[in-house]
Formats: sequence, structure tokens, C-alpha cells
Amino acid sequence: MPVNATVLWEELRHIDRHVQWMADAESIEFEGDQREGVGTSFRCRTKIGPFVTVDRMTITSWVERREMGVTHRGLVTGVGIFTVLEGPNDTCVLTWQESLRFPWWALGPIGATLARPVLQFVWRKNLQRLEGNLR
Repeated sequence: MPVNATVLWEELRHIDRHVQWMADAESIEFEGDQREGVGTSFRCRTKIGPFVTVDRMTITSWVERREMGVTHRGLVTGVGIFTVLEGPNDTCVLTWQESLRFPWWALGPIGATLARPVLQFVWRKNLQRLEGNLR
């Protein structure tokens, strides 16, 4: 579905609403009063199948209508970024990249490799849900 960057960003910027389209994000609790921008910190309860974790996340980059970066600290650590690219005819493309590290007891790099297709499936479905929310 074609959408412009302003409409997409208006949904992305509301971190608390990510639980409405991220099936794996069960709840978000902010740490402090800040709700957007670099330095915003929150705890996200995440569930994929039988696996549940609460990650502390902090927004590390924030460029209006362009990008939102985050660090993950918890069971799984790493970084992620949403990037909004302008397209033709007042449309845009959203990319979502994550680089995650699994602890040694979750098989470290082997666990990450095994989890990759599951996570890609979940994230692809999340983007479809986001698209549905924008209609």
C-alpha cells in the first residue's frame, strides 16, 4: 500500500503504539517521562512462541521522517533501525534491520542463526500489520 513518509512516521514515532502492530511486543513501559527522540528508554516485554523476555531499549538515533535507531539490552542484545526512504509519487519505503546477539547459553551465534528465519517471519508479519494500521 503506497503511503507517504509523513503518514508512516506519524505512526512510527508513537513507540507505545508499536504493540498494536508488533505481534511479538506484548507491552511497553517507559522509563521516565520522555516518549520520543534520542534517549527515550523503555522496557519491552517480548514473546515469540514459548520464549519471553523483557528487554531494556533506548532510542539511539531519531531523524524526523527518516530513521529511528534502538539498542536492545536483555536476554538478547544488539541494535535495530527503522529507515524511511522517500519514493516516487509521494510514497516511501520502510526498512527494518536488526543485529542481535544471543547469550552463550542460548547457543550464541548458532542460536542467532537458528532464530533468524523465525525472526524474519515475525518481522515481515509485523510490517504487514503496520500497513493494515495505516489504512
